[in-house]
Order: sequence, then C-alpha cells, then structure tokens
Amino acid sequence: MIQSLLIANRGEIACRIIRTARRLGIRTIAVYSDADADALHMRQADEAVHIGPSPARESYLVGERILAAARQTGAQAIHPGYGFLSENSAFAQSVIDAGLIWVGPNPASIDAMGLKDAAKTLMAAAGVPVTPGYMGADQNPDHLAAEAAKIGYPVLIKAVAGGGGKGMRLVESAEAFHDALASCQREAAASFGNDHVLIEKYILSPRHIEVQVFGDSHGNVVHLSERDCSLQRRHQKVIEEAPAPGMDEATRAALCASAVRAAKAVDYVGAGTIEFIADGSGALRADRIWFMEMNTRLQVEHPVTEEITGVDLVEWQLRVASGEPLPLAQEDLAIHGWAMEARLYAEDPAKGFLPSIGKLELLQFGESEGAGGRGRVDTGVFEGAEVSPFYDPMIAKVIAWGEDRDEARERLSDMLSDSAVWPVKTNASFLVKALDHPDFVAGTVDTGLIGRSSAALAQTPQPSCEVLEAAAAALVPDVPVSGFRLNAAPTRTAWFLLDDQEIEVALHPGGGGEAVEAVMIAEQGQAWRLSPWRREGVHGAAAGSGAIVSPMPGKVIAVDVEAGQTVTAGQKLLTLEAMKMEHTLTAPFAGIVAELKVSAGQQVQVEALLARIEAEAE
Repeated sequence: MIQSLLIANRGEIACRIIRTARRLGIRTIAVYSDADADALHMRQADEAVHIGPSPARESYLVGERILAAARQTGAQAIHPGYGFLSENSAFAQSVIDAGLIWVGPNPASIDAMGLKDAAKTLMAAAGVPVTPGYMGADQNPDHLAAEAAKIGYPVLIKAVAGGGGKGMRLVESAEAFHDALASCQREAAASFGNDHVLIEKYILSPRHIEVQVFGDSHGNVVHLSERDCSLQRRHQKVIEEAPAPGMDEATRAALCASAVRAAKAVDYVGAGTIEFIADGSGALRADRIWFMEMNTRLQVEHPVTEEITGVDLVEWQLRVASGEPLPLAQEDLAIHGWAMEARLYAEDPAKGFLPSIGKLELLQFGESEGAGGRGRVDTGVFEGAEVSPFYDPMIAKVIAWGEDRDEARERLSDMLSDSAVWPVKTNASFLVKALDHPDFVAGTVDTGLIGRSSAALAQTPQPSCEVLEAAAAALVPDVPVSGFRLNAAPTRTAWFLLDDQEIEVALHPGGGGEAVEAVMIAEQGQAWRLSPWRREGVHGAAAGSGAIVSPMPGKVIAVDVEAGQTVTAGQKLLTLEAMKMEHTLTAPFAGIVAELKVSAGQQVQVEALLARIEAEAE
C-alpha cells in the first residue's frame, strides 16, 4: 500500500481524499496557493507545501511545482483529484517518469478518450453504441453545414476537446448554423487551444446517464451501476442521483455491459466514468442510449455511487494504484437504496447565478441523520473561511441516502432547507425548488428542465411573517404599541434592515426580553441578518440608494452609459469580467446616472463603487 500521498488539488475533493488516506494510515501532503494559505485541505493534511500565486495557472496547473513539492516532501504517489491536471496525460507521464505512483489511468488511456471524435470512433469499433453524427477531419464550414443537414436539425456542435459545457452550441436551423459554428470555434480555441468540432444529432428530450467503471492492472474491469445527472443548468450538473429513475434491470445490464466494453477497449485502470445520452421521450431502452464521452478520473458526483454500493472509491483508487487487484468482483457488487447529491455553490440565482465571494461569517449545514435516511456533507470550507474569486465557487456537496427515491429526495431537501450561509449568497433555495419540481418528483427529468423553469426556480425566497416577527421581537422588545382596535390584538411596528433591504414589521404583544443588535434568520436554505433601522435620514447604500458596487474583484470590460444619462429599470450599465465569466450589472430602478466611477479596461476590487443611479424627482 502507498505510504505517502501528495494531493494535487484543493477544496472539498482534497479533503475527501485526505479522509480516506488517513483511515488507511497514509501520510498526506497538501499543496496550496496564496489564496488557500488558510484553507481546510492544508489544515487537514499532515504536511502542506506552498506552490505559487492565487491564479490556478500559476499554481495548481503548474506540473513542475507539483512535482517539486513531491520531491521536497518525499511523497510516494500523487492523486490529482478532478479538474486541474487530472486528465492531463503529459502531467501523468511526468509523474511516472519521476518514479512516482500516479493515482489515475495510464496516460495512453487518457489520450484515447481525450478527444471526443477519436473516442467515438474507438467506441463504435468496440461495439459501443454512439450518437449519430459527423466526427471527420474536414473542418471546412460549408462541409460541416452539409453534414449537419444530413444528420437533420436540431444538432449539437461540440468542441472535440471540450468539457464543462464550454465549446457547445445547439443549432435548430440551417440559417443559424454558420454563426453558431464560428462562436463555438472561438470559444473552443480560447478554452482548449483546439477549435476542431464534431456534430451530433440533438436528442429532443435528452437524459444524461453515466456508468461508474473501475479497472485494475490485472485485467479486471467492473461497473458500479449508473447515475442520472440530467438536472443541469447550461450543460453543468446541478443534482445527481443513483440509480437512474425508470431504469429496468434489462436496460441496466445492457448499459453497464457497454460501459465495461468501453473501458476494456482502452485497457482502463482506475476510476472512470462512461457518459451516455438517453432519449427521455419515453421509457428507457438500451437501443435509445448512446455513448457521449469518458471522464478518465474520479467524478464530482462519485458519493452517490458510494452511498448505494457501500464502496469507498478513493480507497479503491489507492489500492489499485498500489498494484492490488480490485477488492470485489462483479458478482460481489450490488446496489441498495437511493442516493442524491446537490452542488451547493456560492452564487446568487436571482442575479443570473453571479458568483458570490467573501467571508463565510455563518456556515451551517442541515442535520445529516434522521428519519427516512442518512446524509453526508463533503466540503472544503469552514465557518470564517473566505470564498475566493480564483476558483470554482463550490461550498459543499450535500448528499442524502434513503431506502427509496422519495426518502432520499425528501432528506436532501430537508438538509438544504435547514442550511444557512451568510453573507455569501448560495443556490440552496434554488436547489430545494428544483427537488420539489413536479417533474423531478415524478422522475421525468431531462436536461432542459431547469431551462424551462429557471425564472421560478431562481426567485429569491423571503422569510415568512412568523419568522420575521419572532426575530424582530427579540430586537425591539420595548417598542410601544401603536394603534388600538376593538376585537383585535393591538400591534406595534418597527423598521428593520433585512440584509440591505428596508422593511417594516408589525409586532404583537408577548415578545420581549433583552434587546440585541442583530439576529440571523434561516429559512428555505436562505439566511438573512435582521437589524434595527431608523428610517429617518437614510442616505447610505441600503436598498433604494442606487449604489452599483462590484460584487467581486474583476475587470470592467464594457461601460454602456454615461454620467447624466437617463436609464430605465433593468437597463444594462456595464459588464464586469471575473472568475472567467462575464457579469452584467443593471440599473435597480429608473433614474439618472448621477455618478460613473469607472471606464472600460479598469481593474476594480470587491465592493468598489462603480456607479450610482439617482431617482428622478417627481
């Protein structure tokens, strides 16, 4: 067994790997950037090595620094986690060439599955069903348009080196093809350094179903059943579950057999995932499920497989990398119950899922144990930690298990509803609404569900009157009764700030106690701070002030208004580039641009005043 392990990653996956390694008695070494100098993963490891500045391209993506840290600490093996260098075959080979153990597949297997077009050709030769499409070398736009016409619209244009929803365009007509192709190629070149694309038939009610496979260096390959990852936003997974709803045993057997053939075709060693697209317009059938791609690493959603199989996939990775055979044969593996996972992100659904950064002054997760199942939280942060603008804004993966799908879903909903994060915004209430959506409850999910329901799902909940009144009574126990009516209880009112929103709350006698300066409210996965507020003389940056501030450090890439200009509510003011994404900031109400503090190309810090809108005098 490996004795010392360097984890070439950060956040929750690094903490997850450390947890298993510690149980197995393996010494762990973390690496960290400037932004992660006080991160949870470096606190939990036996040793930690600084590898560079905060940007990933200067730290976690620099293979030479990872290898130098391994040499410095005497590490025997390197586990890449997922993301960063996990599917970089050149880095994998450099680890092996350095005489270290690579906890992952052979570089040749990574290369074989690295490009979508080549992988599909290989899979077709291995007898694995692939989606109808064009995967040829001729990238002439007119030729690609002709191939799309042969396939029949709608089609998907996909970067052959793509992933994570980037380099992908849905095209519904021939007239839209050339513009979509040019856009896809630009994004592919910028993201992956490769603008080649493939075209495949777009399945109108697509479901994303994947199979966990595992191989060892002794020629054994097994599957650990399937997961359904159909609930997605912009091609990125939101909630995953195992097994897949509506999967009968015959279809499961055929699907998993295809996955095993796919893994054997590339002599696969370690943990991998074979991803399929299924036609969800009717019952799942083996002849309507096609190979999409293979992820040659551990998946973000691996916990749901662990929960239904009882297998620790990280332990299997470490044992297989140590040269051991797979701990269990196919006939010894079975599934029990149902598991679901939700990705809790630091983002604001009400503002177009704008990432939210800052200090986690409040961080509480819902109870993980209770009637109807068990729960698990995989996280890489702690209360008091900072959510950085440099990396993926995941706070935690919240996982629930139940005897059946309803139990797992209800347990996960309860855990998310009872979670509280402040002042950083999260998608918890969005996730709760998604879990309660009638189509999700019924198990009739396809990848377009969130897109069709996004407006309702993204609405920010407000605290109930009962919760508000109870919290307000603790803040102002001595506010006098205002008004009196026969046959009704007298009430009293007071003004408060709910975060930065000015509100009035009607209170009833019976509250009281010692007044406090502020209280936290948590409900429906949302958290607020309630504090007393004097309404008179308000001139600050509370709601209604019109102050437009930067939600995170970034670069202003476009300014669409001028000082003194009249604007309407919701009108675009400027565009900020941060966390590799563009964020549009709009006018909160109609008025005049009273101040404009920035220009295009300017770097700004979090909470910097960018502009101020002033309501026109009536």
